[in-house]
Amino acid sequence: QVRLVESGGGSVQSGGALRLSCAYSASGDSNIDRCMGWFRQAPGSRREGVATIDFNGITTYAASVKGRFSISQDSATNTLYLEMNNLKPEDTATYYCATPAGRFEQCSANAAQWFGRWGQGTEVTVSP
Repeated sequence: QVRLVESGGGSVQSGGALRLSCAYSASGDSNIDRCMGWFRQAPGSRREGVATIDFNGITTYAASVKGRFSISQDSATNTLYLEMNNLKPEDTATYYCATPAGRFEQCSANAAQWFGRWGQGTEVTVSP
């Protein structure tokens, strides 16, 4: 059983920063951290990829967040992070931590189809 629990969301003003955390655990699944990612969904919009990281530490980012957001992973504490700087109102969304449910061909923010296990989400609101 996989468990993904996000935290760290909140309300900030434009230009502010937040750090999201995702505590993960998986009974009987030692490969959960081979590929992990952050996705977001704004009201009335489709879910979109934000950032991913694989077991080699290779990261990918959506063009809209590159240079402002940073994804990292601490395997010792089973925690995935998303450091968000210079936040903009268009970053307002519910942010989800995710990992593939099984085999995957791509670990990429542009390959959401491979991600099948999701947390409950944490809300981020950025005011002008």
